[in-house]
Amino acid sequence: MEIPSSTAGLAQLATSLSQNKLEGAVEVAVLKKAIDIQEQSALQLLDSLPSPTQGLPANVGTHLNVTA
Repeated sequence: MEIPSSTAGLAQLATSLSQNKLEGAVEVAVLKKAIDIQEQSALQLLDSLPSPTQGLPANVGTHLNVTA
């Protein structure tokens, strides 16, 4: 990027840099919101899963046969 020597050129450069900074901040905010939505969706999906022992008899998983 070439630095302009005129006052108008410097003002234009400053405006452009400021606009780029604002656009970057907006992009980061949108990304954070998307991540939050994904996190909520993942938590809802995990909450909807049945517990691992649901529907099994009471004795299943309580003994370990080490002499197989």
